Amino acid sequence: MKKTLLHITLALLFAGTVSSCNKILEAPSKSALDESVIFSNQDLAEGAVAGIIQSFGETNSYRGRYLVFYGINTDAEVNNSLKNPGDEKSRLSNYNTNVNNTQMNTDNNAWAKFYEGIERANLAIRGLRSYGNIEQRPEMAYILGEILTLRAVVYNDLVKAWGDVPARFEPLSTASIYIERSDRDVIYKQLLADLEEAQNYLPWPNQSAKTSNVEHINKAFAKGLRARLALSAGGYSQRADGVRKSNDPELESKKMYELAKKECLDIINSGAAKLLGFEEVFKTLCQEKGQAGLESLWEIPFSEGRGRVIFDLGVKHTTTDKYTGQNKGGTNGPNPIMFYEYEKEDVRRDVSCVPYEWTGGVQVPTNLGKWYFGKYRYEWMSRVVTSTNDDGLNWMYMRYADVLLMAAEAINELDGPNAAAPYFKMIRERAYPNNPEKVTAYMQQITTSKDVFFHALVNERALEFTGEMLRKGDLIRWNLLGDKLAEAKQKLQQLENRQGKYAALPANIYYKTAADGEKVEIYGLNFGDTDAVGAAAGYTSSKKWTMAASSDQATFWDALYLRDPNTQQFWPIWQYFLDNSNGKLNNNGFSFQ
Repeated sequence: MKKTLLHITLALLFAGTVSSCNKILEAPSKSALDESVIFSNQDLAEGAVAGIIQSFGETNSYRGRYLVFYGINTDAEVNNSLKNPGDEKSRLSNYNTNVNNTQMNTDNNAWAKFYEGIERANLAIRGLRSYGNIEQRPEMAYILGEILTLRAVVYNDLVKAWGDVPARFEPLSTASIYIERSDRDVIYKQLLADLEEAQNYLPWPNQSAKTSNVEHINKAFAKGLRARLALSAGGYSQRADGVRKSNDPELESKKMYELAKKECLDIINSGAAKLLGFEEVFKTLCQEKGQAGLESLWEIPFSEGRGRVIFDLGVKHTTTDKYTGQNKGGTNGPNPIMFYEYEKEDVRRDVSCVPYEWTGGVQVPTNLGKWYFGKYRYEWMSRVVTSTNDDGLNWMYMRYADVLLMAAEAINELDGPNAAAPYFKMIRERAYPNNPEKVTAYMQQITTSKDVFFHALVNERALEFTGEMLRKGDLIRWNLLGDKLAEAKQKLQQLENRQGKYAALPANIYYKTAADGEKVEIYGLNFGDTDAVGAAAGYTSSKKWTMAASSDQATFWDALYLRDPNTQQFWPIWQYFLDNSNGKLNNNGFSFQ
């Protein structure tokens, strides 16, 4: 049942040619079939969903640009080419982005494909409202709910990456081809209203045949996305006049926390989702089971020949082997300090942070400056990837753990830490399945005040979601982006030089191939390990545990960010789209090179 949405031929209904006057949006021309025919027929209307998802999977859309470049760099995640700050790919990560970036400044890139998907959604929403008879036909109402939610997904990611963007909630007309950026508050309010409507049309996971699979939108995801948007709308972000919260009284922080609390508790109380074991979450993803009602609430569906999740974000294979026909992985990875933010007993550590890569079918240690996200692994897949360019793994857009921690955050702000603690504790208990006493002691420690609980939650979300590209948005809405990056820079220097809390770590790691002939056994990574023990323990190899060559010591942490992150929270609108906007678009108020 692999990625059926992308294989529906009816997607072609919405893949028309682009008129020359509308190159700025790369939006499709009107379908050859009349809307009254398409949107009164369930099969044809479902083809509209496939058309929107098709825009997600295009070469330079989510697949090869947004998922790999947005969300890097933070205190939790980095581009693994960090020591090459002038590289065009690195500039998308190091807070020094240029408007003519060669990776993005094309007519078919993420900006264009996101608006292409929005235009397809707008056409479908208009058609379904006009001809779908949604009041009498629940199957058509479901399609409307799904499309409203998909449009909210795209707008969520547009606002995350570009801040204020043109608000387009109706199909294009001659009068609306060229419009200016809209205040993001206008977009937030529309999306919050859309998702409130959409959830009325959507069943819970496993409540219908459609919602038995995480590739289809369900009520739990729509509610979770509404909570996520509310927290962003009520939080901080860079505006033309500085970093601040919204001045719109409808988006006041307390109101947004109340909305997020309600939506998250609705999901929790429904019993429609549950936590899995932490490693099981990602093995289930990699095995492509797609079953709803588990931890994953919704996944961007990629066909086997599309999508680059492991290709860019997974454990690197430097050669092809029995697990994969492509020698890829590791474009991005955990910030090296993250491994040392976990306690040894935390089961999330060794799933999230992998210090080795595969060469010739054998694990080989990397260096301190190059870690890999262990959540995405070719070796966990049920099939061998044969494509040279894509792995086809879905992107898990939201999981139940996020709902629990959003609930904890909102309830702490509204009702205090003791009321919020049960939801936080569920995450902590899973992280320490063999150490319940540590969980009890920790919960007592962090519930002493609202502020203490908040800072514990800031740390917990890093531990829980490293590699899932949520951290940058979290830090922005908390107004902690600059502070956490500066803190990470200092920690990286201390780690390299074995100072501060890292002072007693060994200078070397010691390793050997395990008895199975594949896995590597490494000593020297943990607090408490010593060079004396490692050298005497019979390991066959050792290497200096460093993130940089001796002649290149400082570049790693200096390349984490090149300009003030709080003035570079967003990407610029690329030059191609500025030049083709008839003078309507600009980057005024934001400083880009």
